[in-house]
Amino acid sequence: MHRAYLDHNATSPLRPAAREAMIGVLTETGNASSVHREGRSARAKIDHAREQVAKLVGAEAAAVIFTSGATEAIALGLSPEIELSGRSLCCDLLLISGVEHPAVRAGGRFPADKIEIIPVDHAGVVDLSALEAMLARHCNAGRQVLVSVMAANNETGVIQPLDKIAAKVHADKGLFHVDAVQITGRYPFNFATSGADLISISSHKLGGPQGAGALITRNTKIRIPPFLRGGGQERGARAGTENVAAIVGFGAAADDAALKLCEEVDRLADLRDKLEAGIHSIAPDATVLSSAALRVPNTTCFAVPGINAETAVIAFDLEGIAVSSGAACSSGKVGTSPTLAAMRIEPEISRAAIRTSLGWSSTITDVVRFLEVFAQIHERLISNQRTRAA
Repeated sequence: MHRAYLDHNATSPLRPAAREAMIGVLTETGNASSVHREGRSARAKIDHAREQVAKLVGAEAAAVIFTSGATEAIALGLSPEIELSGRSLCCDLLLISGVEHPAVRAGGRFPADKIEIIPVDHAGVVDLSALEAMLARHCNAGRQVLVSVMAANNETGVIQPLDKIAAKVHADKGLFHVDAVQITGRYPFNFATSGADLISISSHKLGGPQGAGALITRNTKIRIPPFLRGGGQERGARAGTENVAAIVGFGAAADDAALKLCEEVDRLADLRDKLEAGIHSIAPDATVLSSAALRVPNTTCFAVPGINAETAVIAFDLEGIAVSSGAACSSGKVGTSPTLAAMRIEPEISRAAIRTSLGWSSTITDVVRFLEVFAQIHERLISNQRTRAA
């Protein structure tokens, strides 16, 4: 039985280039903080990976701070204390959109009473007028704010107007953090044009290994107080011996993703369009959430009224299809989605929301197999629903 993996937004399979690079490192020994030959070799490999990751997002290599993943990168970046060009800033408040990932909603090092929610529209796009009013109110009161908005949503794939958000944030002297996890390697993203001051990215979302991520600052003049204290690794921002193999795999995956980005955007968009056309053909009453908004080309969040997402996800898995519930904070958890609630999606639709997410290893065979199984599941579940109603 062909098993179709359509959950790349949860984690993407390891790219062959990343696997090969990691195997090479695992045969060697060396602590990157040591001055002997083995240590210098490990340091050189980390520095090369730093350049590869920086190139993917258009950043300075020296501004890349490696972490254990995006969650740590976000927790590190969401700090009330930030140093900018030698001047210490104390951020009074953190403003986040209503559709953020749980790692951002946790607030990093901000206390819960210092976090405010920016409203979004029905498609999940930040309400720019509301943001402007919030910024003006805090600026007039003399408050320094840090704003965090994700580049692309992990449930719906919606892309935020980062340049417009950044312009409003900076006009009121705020700082801007972007969770770029779901956009990196899947859609063109450039640090400079985004207007961000800090971004967080993840290795395993783009085909690198789990256990590696990065916080990247606009330049080396932005410094973040360490979250983990100890040694002076990562510009003093992240103590602990570096995971050389994971970082090297991260760099190789970033390099491979950058090389194939343009063709992948078109290829994934074509697969997604075929998938969504097939869904509508099988279930004409299906709703594809945020379909009218700009989205990354790999993500579809859809719902069929009357079909429970949890039941459907299990049924797909039994037939060899890996998908997730759009009503979950993350893959494997089912519950009320804060993202869909913030978008004011009706409870009936929210409970039925299923997310498919494609990636570098996805093929038309995966899409065809998904649609075959969806047709069977749809017929069975709708038929059961009619029987119960009778």
